[in-house]
This record gives sequence, C-alpha cells and structure tokens, in this order.
Amino acid sequence: MANLYGDTNKYEDGEGAPILEAYHSATKALMRQKFEESRQPWSSFVFGSSYKAVTTKEIAEIDRQVLESGYRFASSAMISALERPEAYMPIPGSEGNPDEFTFEHSDAVVKPPEGKREQRGQGDNVVEYKGNAIGIAKYFRSIQDVADALADGVPPDTIAIIDDSGGTLTAPILEQFKGVICAGGTVRSHLGILTREYGIPCLMNSKVNGIFNGDRVEIEVSAPAKTTEAYQSGREMSARVWKLIA
Repeated sequence: MANLYGDTNKYEDGEGAPILEAYHSATKALMRQKFEESRQPWSSFVFGSSYKAVTTKEIAEIDRQVLESGYRFASSAMISALERPEAYMPIPGSEGNPDEFTFEHSDAVVKPPEGKREQRGQGDNVVEYKGNAIGIAKYFRSIQDVADALADGVPPDTIAIIDDSGGTLTAPILEQFKGVICAGGTVRSHLGILTREYGIPCLMNSKVNGIFNGDRVEIEVSAPAKTTEAYQSGREMSARVWKLIA
C-alpha cells in the first residue's frame, strides 16, 4: 500500500481520542486509495487531482461509519479524566452497590413528611419555571455511569444527581435528563450554563440527604432563580428538594 507523504500517527502515544483516531484512519485509507488509483507522482496528485479526488458522498460515508461505531460521545465523557486525573480520582461511595448510596449532607434541610412528600434538601435554582420538575432520582458519579447510560440509554424522567459542577462528565447525556441536582458550583458554573441552554431544570450547590437511586423526587424550580446579588450579599434563596412518598 502506498504511503502518504508524512504519513505518521500523531496520536501514536495513545492520547488521541477514539473518534479522532477513527476519522484520521478512515480519511488516510481513502486518500491512499485515491493516490494509488491516480497513478501520478505525489506532487502532481497533491497539487492537481487530489482537489477533486474525494466526493462529498465519500466524506459523508466516513461520518456515518464513525458515528455508528459507538465513539460519538466518548471524547467528551472521558477527556477531563484523561487531562486532569488528579481531579477525577475515585469518589468515596462510588464503589459497591450504587442503589445503596445516598448523599448525607449535614446542612441539608430535612423536615417531617407533609402530605405525600418530605423535604430532603435544597439548592440554588438556575432558571425559574412555571412548575416544579418531578422524576426518578439517579446518581451519575463516574465515567462508568455515563458509559452505561450511553450504551443502555437514560431512563425516562431521570432526575440526575451529580457531584461535578463542570458539566463535562455528563455532557454526552445531559439533554436526556428531566432535571439535575448538582452538589457543587453556582448557577453560573458550566453545568448551570449548559442546563439553562438545554432548558433542563437544575439546582446547583445542592445539599441533599437520604435520596437513593429510584426514589421519586420533586425539585422546586418554580422558585426564583438565585441572582448574582444574592451570592454577593450572602442572601439565602434556596429552592427545595422533596422525596415523594408512595
């Protein structure tokens, strides 16, 4: 097989994202084929027929193959952990049975049941909506959690409970959430901005207690969104989180 000029793998150290490697490999293979078929010297091919050698249809076929390979979102799901491993060390509680895990924040406001719901915490509302968001709680605390959701899909009506306010970890599946409860950040954190743009109800800087995977929860996104002035002055503007009683 003919080699392209400078035909080297710039990601041979293994740091290239799978989707980049897939695109590069497919593109190189196509250009090798076109070069061999042209039967021209390299310089003549590059500065002549190469401009018309590849069709839009052929590039679209590469796109289709790569997107169907399953690596469409792998890069955004893993890039933070690869670039900053010290910031993405295993989180205590992410081991073992995830259905037995719960955040137990000491500052979470917990109150006795009132009717069919009991308050189990609070957070900073990102956007004020006409009504509250109700769904099924599910923790997303690791790359594996996201990978499983990419493979199997996010369950309907999922209210995601996550640690990371950066938003990078859950970005590949964010638009499938019905709502988000984030234990860190502010309404101006990356995740707050992403959920606002996607129109997904979200509480940031949340403190919750005793909510498990599978619990039916309600987040008070009908409350006023927390303002910059409130942060600066230390004024409390918390929206409530309830666990609904069957």
